[in-house]
Amino acid sequence: MTLVETPPAPVRHAHPLRAETVRGFAPLAGAAVLLTTAVVLGGSADRWQGGWAETRTELHDALLVLLPLAAAAGCRQGGRERRRRTEELWGTAVRGPLARFLVSALPLALWVAAGYLLAVAGALLATWPYARGDRPYLALLPADTVALAAAAVAGQVVGRLVTWRLAPPLLATAGFVALGVSLSARESAGRFLNPAFPVAVGEVPAGWQPVAAIGWTAGLVAAAVLAHAARRRYAALLPLAAAVAAGAVLVTAGDGPWRTNPAEGRQVCDTSTTPQICVNARYGELLPQVTAALSRVTDRLDGVRNLPVRFEDRTGEPRADEVQLPMLTPIGWSMVRGRLTDPEQYAWEAVAALQRRADCDALDPRVGLADDAVENYLAPSPAREQFDALDARGDQEERDDLERRRAARARLLAMGEEERREWLSAYFATTGSCDSTEVPAL
Repeated sequence: MTLVETPPAPVRHAHPLRAETVRGFAPLAGAAVLLTTAVVLGGSADRWQGGWAETRTELHDALLVLLPLAAAAGCRQGGRERRRRTEELWGTAVRGPLARFLVSALPLALWVAAGYLLAVAGALLATWPYARGDRPYLALLPADTVALAAAAVAGQVVGRLVTWRLAPPLLATAGFVALGVSLSARESAGRFLNPAFPVAVGEVPAGWQPVAAIGWTAGLVAAAVLAHAARRRYAALLPLAAAVAAGAVLVTAGDGPWRTNPAEGRQVCDTSTTPQICVNARYGELLPQVTAALSRVTDRLDGVRNLPVRFEDRTGEPRADEVQLPMLTPIGWSMVRGRLTDPEQYAWEAVAALQRRADCDALDPRVGLADDAVENYLAPSPAREQFDALDARGDQEERDDLERRRAARARLLAMGEEERREWLSAYFATTGSCDSTEVPAL
C-alpha cells in the first residue's frame, strides 16, 4: 500500500482592514462619538424632544463638538506607528503608502460615522413618541455623516505629519475655535462652507445643498490624502478641483443653500370656536390640547362681537382680522415633549394677545381696570392671587388700587349674560387702542 501525503491546508490570514475594523482604537472612537452626542443631546432634551425639525437642528449643531473630536481621534490614529516605533518596518511593506494609509484611516472613519448614525437613530426614536405632526428631516444627515468621517481622515493626515504628542488635543481645540469663529460671520457667504453652520428650525436645505456640502468636505480631504500618500501626488488636483467647484456653488448660489420650510406657512384649524384656533402644521396634533387650554376663553366669548376671526400661528405679523396665538416654540417653554407645560398661563397669554395693548407706553387707570376685569373673567393669571396678596400688604395706594380692581371684577361677573356680552362687544371694539375714552366704563 502506498501512502500519499496530503499537503497542509493553506493558512488564510484575515485581511488587515478587517483586523483594524474590529479591534484597536477605531471602535473606541466610534463609542466616544456616540457617547458625546448622547451627552450633548441629553442636556438639551427639553428643547428638541417632540419636534422633528428641532431634533434635526440639535443633531446638526452637535457637529460643533463632534468634528473636533473626530479630528483629534484621527490625529491620534495617525501617530500610532510613531508611538509604536514601527515606521521603518511599515516602510518595508509590500503595500504602497496610500494602501497603508487607507487600511488605518477607513476603519476609524467608518466607526466615527457609525457612532453618529447610532446617536441619530436614538434621537429619532426619542422624538417619535412625542412628535405632534410633521415628519423626520433627514436631508442633512448624509452631509453631516460625511463631514465627520472626513474630519477623522483629515486628522489622521495631520497625525502623520506632526510628531508632537499633544497634537490631538491641540488640533481639537484649534478646530473648535475655528468653527466657533466661523459661526460669528453671519453676513459672509463663506459661512456656508462651515459644515457646522447652524440651521434654523424653520429652514430646510435646497435640494442641491447636501450634494454640494459632501463634495466640499470629501473633496478637500481626498485631496489632502492623495497629496500626502499617493505615489503620483498630482492626482490630488482632481478632488481639489471638485471641492473648489462645490464650495463655489455653496458660496455663490443666488438665494443661498437654505429655504423656508413650507410647513411653516401651513396651519391646522379648529373652526368650531370663537375665535377659531389655528396651530402650525408642524404641531398639528397639538391642536386638541390648545383648544382645551383655551376652552374657557372661547366658551365665554361665544356671541361676543368685534373679535378677531382666529388665533393664527405662523411667522410674521398677523393679519387685521387675526391675532397671534401664544408661541408654542421654541420647544422647552410652552411645550415640552408634546405637552403644554402650563395651560392656565397659556390661556392668560391668549387673552393678553386679544387685548393687543402691548405697544401702549402707559395705560390710563380706567383701561387697566377694564383689562384686569376681562382677564379675570376669561383667563386669570396663575400669579393673580400672589400679586393681590402683595398689594393687600402694601401701602395705602396699593390697597386702594386692589379694591378698585376687585370691584371692577365683581361688577363684570355680576352682569347678566346679555349685558355682559354687549359690554364685552364694546370692549373688544377698542382693543389695540391706548385711548381711555374709547374703553366702556365698568
